[in-house]
Amino acid sequence: MTSLIVIISFSLAGALIVMMALGIVLAVFMPAMDRWNKRYFIVLFSVLFLLSLSCFFALLYWEDPTKAVAERIVYIFESMFLPGLVFMPTLFMLHSSGEHIVKSMLFKLVILFLGIYSIMLIVTQFTGAVYDVTPDNQFIQGRLYALWVMSLAMIMVLNIAGVLKRRKRLSKRLFSALLIYLVPMTAALFLHIFVNVEVILVFGMALFALLMFGIILRDNIEHYMKQQQVIANQHADIMALQMRPHFICNAMMGIYYLCDQDPDKAKQVTLDFTTYLRKNFAAFASESMVPFRDELEHTRAYLAVEQAQLEDSLFVSFDTPHILFRVPPLTLQPIVENAVKHGMTSSNDPVHISVVTVQTDTANEIIVEDDGPGFNPVDDDEPHIALNNIRQRLEMICKGKLIISSRESGGTSVKVTVPIEKED
Repeated sequence: MTSLIVIISFSLAGALIVMMALGIVLAVFMPAMDRWNKRYFIVLFSVLFLLSLSCFFALLYWEDPTKAVAERIVYIFESMFLPGLVFMPTLFMLHSSGEHIVKSMLFKLVILFLGIYSIMLIVTQFTGAVYDVTPDNQFIQGRLYALWVMSLAMIMVLNIAGVLKRRKRLSKRLFSALLIYLVPMTAALFLHIFVNVEVILVFGMALFALLMFGIILRDNIEHYMKQQQVIANQHADIMALQMRPHFICNAMMGIYYLCDQDPDKAKQVTLDFTTYLRKNFAAFASESMVPFRDELEHTRAYLAVEQAQLEDSLFVSFDTPHILFRVPPLTLQPIVENAVKHGMTSSNDPVHISVVTVQTDTANEIIVEDDGPGFNPVDDDEPHIALNNIRQRLEMICKGKLIISSRESGGTSVKVTVPIEKED
């Protein structure tokens, strides 16, 4: 039976060392975690790693009567690292609830109990009041051993009370993570007063620390993804602000000359240009997906202004039977604008652009094609940057795709794929 306990204890200690080493690596290289959480878990897993090593060496020297001095040293290290596991949750809770750590009454009470624990640890090295290691390497609990362990258990009780008191200031996940770590370990510490469950206690702390890490990591990842979505939406804002100044100036000058040459056409171009600007400003204000029909109206208004200036050099056809779906703002119009700019060549040949929508079982597709000079993948000009911007926003906002390819007959094809959602 004793041999079985020893095997189990060594297995738990070995597993602890590996788990904590992996925990340190994850905490160091996980990009989604903020700096404070990253540092916190690096320290927490490092303390657990050192405590695991101490447990391993304690087991190694346990039954060797010639290793009493080494065993005493190992117990000192174990006793030094163990308080860190009950003190670290205090720091995390106070930081997460936005409190000034040093000024907190909870922090002061925890420091008081840690002081009592540390004083008793020092005293026992000379008196054996808490524990002693005999010359033949036998561990003996002193008369103050229960009080010594109780000081750590009281810190855990204070932490649980602190978490419950601050539940409204903590997110649901942080609240759950802290309780998952604190409650079982508090019970285990009280059990440790009566039964020596040191290895199981440390293993449990490590396991629940990993669970806590996983919950908080998930919370950080979701926060990171929300930040990325905000960035993606900001890209739409930037694109709305990056309307081509020369296009606006040309449109205004075109309207100016049309006022004398063709007043009715000038009125129509003014309406189209107003619609174009209004849709641009609406896209700028939008923080979510917009109906494709709005994007289509925006694009038609833009093309009407361009055709008024380019006259017989620009021809556009629409085959859009499917419009009842949503897309990120400023998806279609910049693609068509890119086709106009890249489609116009120095030979002054007219450019033909087609806009087609297709609905499949899993997605809505938008296909924009032109018969211009074609797509050069090494280009790094403004229109290509705009297309890359649209691609990133599609991926982040709706898991969509944008694919650019060259047509066999000449020109460029841009296909946007927007996955069908239930609400579509």
